[in-house]
Amino acid sequence: MISSKCSPLEGTVRVPGDKSMSHRALMFGALAEGETMISGLLEGEDVFNTANAMRTMGARIEKGGDGLWRCFGQGVGNLVEPSCVLDMGNSGTSTRLLMGIVASHPISACFTGDASLIKRPMGRVTVPLEQMGASFITRHGGKPPFAVKGTGEAKAITYRLPVASAQVKSAILLAGLNARGTTTVIEAHPTRDHSENMLRHFGVKVDIAKIEDGADAISVTGGQRLLGCAVDVPSDPSSAAFPIVAALINHGSEIKLIRVGINPRRIGLYETLIEMGAEIEFQNKAIDAGEPIANIIVKSTRPLKGVDVPASRVPSMIDEFPVLAMAAACAEGTTRMTDLAELRVKESDRLLMVANGLKACGVNLEMGEDWLTIHGTGKPPKGGATIETALDHRIAMSFLVLGTVTDEPIAIDDGSPINTSFPKFTALMAELGAKIQSK
Repeated sequence: MISSKCSPLEGTVRVPGDKSMSHRALMFGALAEGETMISGLLEGEDVFNTANAMRTMGARIEKGGDGLWRCFGQGVGNLVEPSCVLDMGNSGTSTRLLMGIVASHPISACFTGDASLIKRPMGRVTVPLEQMGASFITRHGGKPPFAVKGTGEAKAITYRLPVASAQVKSAILLAGLNARGTTTVIEAHPTRDHSENMLRHFGVKVDIAKIEDGADAISVTGGQRLLGCAVDVPSDPSSAAFPIVAALINHGSEIKLIRVGINPRRIGLYETLIEMGAEIEFQNKAIDAGEPIANIIVKSTRPLKGVDVPASRVPSMIDEFPVLAMAAACAEGTTRMTDLAELRVKESDRLLMVANGLKACGVNLEMGEDWLTIHGTGKPPKGGATIETALDHRIAMSFLVLGTVTDEPIAIDDGSPINTSFPKFTALMAELGAKIQSK
């Protein structure tokens, strides 16, 4: 795929549904009693893999002619053993959350994934789940493919997260739904709370308390029922980041994004862009299924300025650092990003991929083990590179965004991973005025 310089972007669009919430809506619907009706579901490869996995464990999931997805669940503790290997494709989120679900059911399951997923370590999830009674057989380094043997006698635990991770937190809480007693996860730094919000929406009591050192203790008691309900998935703030940054680096642009999730633990990128001088306005704020949403108006009326991104903000924007780096490359001054070790164990080594790609486009930068410093000139870089994406959808989309302003087009080696999270990305960007084409 090739992205070329374009005129200012304009228009009103709605980006696909939130991937994190789409995964959870299907999983929780499969654990619920009765019917769960889902609107706004992200119809991407990652989410389809989650749907297929829940079907193999007994849930009935189907899309109606009205565009709504309906999930008829089995109830907590009643999932059946899958008769085939669960291929999770590119999705670390669904893999880790499903590990937690299987761990406290008396069933076994085998997981695999694509060339990217099988490089991602799962040890941070297996350690607490083994404490709860599950057992795992993994490849060296805890990588997929692996087998999980769950237990019908799961033990409740109290577990302090060694690294901030909403996926690990969610896996433990989901295992705790079918454990004896109260399971508690302690996190020193707040992470995404979609699981807690949506569990409450399904009728589960989730307790959150501050403890002595200021950390949050999130608890669920086993034996609670999930009740089928309606879930309207908002647009994904991580997906919205791409047209937003594209508009901000194309001077004179003005776009509107409809019904985007603005969970406080997901909007670190927006806060950073505003500090850089971006004009971003949130209109028609509301709450739906426990999640705040709004329409977002973006105008590019002034150049962006380099900033120091606080390390405390990293958990709320961990997926958005690649596209932030594109904004920083076009900004005036230096942007410093630290505490980025988590980027090294995503779909790719995102820290390295971003640095290598930007250097190839003519950007002046330095990179360390967990930090990145970008020196912007106030003008877009030259471009003219072909970017290796390493099967990473966010790397692919980020550099296609940058290509909308560079003097020379930017190509990516493989655009197929984009379908995992943002189907019709090129069509939506074209609707706003971008020039992104297949080779």
